[in-house]
Amino acid sequence: MAVAANPQDLMFKPATEISRLVCAREVSAREVVDAAYAHADACDAQVHAYNQRSDALAYAAADELDKKLAAGDKPGDGLPDSALVGAPVAFKDNMNLQGTRTTCSSRILSNYESAYDCTAVRRLLDAGTLPLGKLNMDEFAFGSSTENSAFGPTHNPWDLARVPGGSSGGSAAAVAAGLAPITLGSDTGGSIRQPGACCGVVALKPTYGRVSRYGCVAFASSLDQIGPFARTVRDAALALQVISGKDRYDATSVEAPVPDYSQALGADLKGLRVAVATDFLELEGLDPEVKADVLDAAERLTRMGAEVGEATLPSTQYGLAAYYIVGPAEASGNLARFDGIRYGLRAQDATDVLDLYMRSRAEGFGPETIRRVMIGTYVLSAGYYDAYYARAQKARTVIKQDFDRVFADYDLILTPTAPTPAFKLGEKTTDPLSMYLSDVFTIPVNLAGNTALHLPTKLSAAGLPLGVQLIGNYFDEANVFRAASALEQDYQFPYQTVPVNVLGA
Repeated sequence: MAVAANPQDLMFKPATEISRLVCAREVSAREVVDAAYAHADACDAQVHAYNQRSDALAYAAADELDKKLAAGDKPGDGLPDSALVGAPVAFKDNMNLQGTRTTCSSRILSNYESAYDCTAVRRLLDAGTLPLGKLNMDEFAFGSSTENSAFGPTHNPWDLARVPGGSSGGSAAAVAAGLAPITLGSDTGGSIRQPGACCGVVALKPTYGRVSRYGCVAFASSLDQIGPFARTVRDAALALQVISGKDRYDATSVEAPVPDYSQALGADLKGLRVAVATDFLELEGLDPEVKADVLDAAERLTRMGAEVGEATLPSTQYGLAAYYIVGPAEASGNLARFDGIRYGLRAQDATDVLDLYMRSRAEGFGPETIRRVMIGTYVLSAGYYDAYYARAQKARTVIKQDFDRVFADYDLILTPTAPTPAFKLGEKTTDPLSMYLSDVFTIPVNLAGNTALHLPTKLSAAGLPLGVQLIGNYFDEANVFRAASALEQDYQFPYQTVPVNVLGA
């Protein structure tokens, strides 16, 4: 069919438009999968977003959908009642999907076959989407550049010499490169929003507990949250609609009503109260273009009817330090299960059980994973727990109180997402502290448990994506989408610029 004749044209359409075409039978679901993989064949060798493709699963789902459409089924009548039916999706490689390996981009899990489906993944598939594959990431989600993957780095589609951000860099790059219109990532300290900023895509971290974490390999259980990447706010909102809700397999998922997020899209901003976090704009090392972009977004929100003021979050200055105690501490416990006994890599010729543990973990874990496990074990050890971990948890409480204070007067907080546009591959790999600063604006949100969205706005003078972070109160994703949708229409971010860089045309 003509629509699928150029895979690139089809794959850069929003997920909702692809779904419309499939449901109207203007293009078949199989042709969508054909287009997705043809486009991947053309550019993913340069980008390296995929760790593995799930061709058999994608074509099986497509053929089943085409069969139902041919029989006259429609969304809500024989098909799932979703605007994403027939849309291709892909998943970060820490989420289980039966029929694929779940590697976490680590040697220790390189041959682990998923025994069940991650709840968020299953909910997307039950909505009629087509699973294309699993996406590259920093090993066990430890990183801000996707350079810590055991399978090699992912490259930024806007400039292949730059990082896509991390740890969900493969998920962000896949959307930016047109490999999938919607992907899922996980966010522990900014691992959805920061790569969203580097790659210029919409990226949402839901409120902690909004989305089940069941089936997602844990980094830090009190911080992790699954969320969507998309090229449009509408696609992100619809994806969140599908994956949200209580899950009996995850005790941390919350029994809270899930509103119809599409109702917030296109709503006017009259009466919406937005605070610009002024102390975030004074951070040393903040790129002047990033700062100017936040101020420009504030002016646009004012022009569109929002009530824009200023606020400070003074305790968030301790966020980075608190996070790099709490996160590694929880990670050291979560990763204890990878010991060479039950699953994953097993060292050969071990002399005893202790030797097996030590050699399997030394051979299977990369340097950043070892660093964080060692830090986490140290801060939990006798004599240091109170000095480090307990104090970090107290700081976390104070940070949450700062957000609560601001949300007593405002609906949203406007901040930068990352201090700079995407940096070059290798630029920060020898300086972990500099790398950790990439998440300075996103980490406090995870410590407090709030929701936040990165929205791409414009291109920098160097042609790299810029954007802003919109932070919402607990379970108030609707207002985040409301403001993001209005700004999206005002900015008209130039997504179609990307293929020129990716394909070298």
